[in-house]
Amino acid sequence: MSNVDVNQAYLFLIFILNGIFIGIIFDFFRILRRSFNTPNLVTYIEDILFWTISAFSVLYTLFIFNNGAIRGYIFVGLLLGIILYMLFFSKTIMNISVKIILFFKEVIGKILKVAITPIKAVFKTIKKILSIFEKNASKCLLKMKNDVKNNQKLKIKSKKNKKLENKEGF
Repeated sequence: MSNVDVNQAYLFLIFILNGIFIGIIFDFFRILRRSFNTPNLVTYIEDILFWTISAFSVLYTLFIFNNGAIRGYIFVGLLLGIILYMLFFSKTIMNISVKIILFFKEVIGKILKVAITPIKAVFKTIKKILSIFEKNASKCLLKMKNDVKNNQKLKIKSKKNKKLENKEGF
């Protein structure tokens, strides 16, 4: 085997590994989609991110290992790497990863539920206290308003009585 053949076989292997890396990145985003409900906008952003990472990976590998020269076997290597990953590893990694993420989501949810329960109780108590205060304050303000009205009526009557006394006295 000549040096050129060894170099091409080495590059072919490198691009098979790059294809496997692209498959792993692809599965990473699939795992996120299966584990979390994401809006369409987030899905679009994830897709753009996947293609950007894939493109940079291929271009970086192409320039580092092959000085930017594009050969047909490079694309065959990439495709073969993606196919090998999807056939032999993807399903297992997806299932295990989704189960792990869902387990942690459940555990974190339970921890948050336990942690939030006392906080809810405190807020409920504060709400009750404030509602009692509001009722008492409303009653007090209503009484003060009525007292002010009564006081004003008394002042008006008092002024009328003084006027009448002044008229009667003279």
